[in-house]
Amino acid sequence: MKKIYKPTEITAPFYQRYINLVPDDGNLLIHLEDLFSETEEIISEIPEEKLNYRYAPGKWTIKDILVHLSDAERIFVYRALRFSRGDETPLPGFEESEYAVFAKANERDIEDIMREYSLVRESSIAFIESLDEEALNRKGNSNKYPVSVILLVNLIYGHHKHHINFIRERYLTL
Repeated sequence: MKKIYKPTEITAPFYQRYINLVPDDGNLLIHLEDLFSETEEIISEIPEEKLNYRYAPGKWTIKDILVHLSDAERIFVYRALRFSRGDETPLPGFEESEYAVFAKANERDIEDIMREYSLVRESSIAFIESLDEEALNRKGNSNKYPVSVILLVNLIYGHHKHHINFIRERYLTL
């Protein structure tokens, strides 16, 4: 399997906290598959009522988090696609809280959410596998910060890992 290492570039603090969670062994694609499998296992053991639980008013449910992960992954891959293809058009950030409101995750079945997320991950991995070294090293500007394609594809793992850790800490310790 293709080796893709953790980026060494300095980035915005809100990205760096996710990059810090990425293993630096070059096995990003394997880690993306493994983390998704781990997530499926965790979610399969959570009762339905806990999937809709909010640990504090205004906080997301587990379903909200899962749909957010799928949305964010699509956005990271879209940005990586644009930059990998040489498009240097600056791209805006996104308002994750607004996305969550309109996604209506808590009105959906968990099987539907996980099926969608599985397809997003499968597509992301296929895209990442298609990138050569030159494409991985291309850069663009996203959310007012310079980012490389390799940073963006590593964010997929780091962002997912951050939220799975959060689910364990805030939702599964009750």
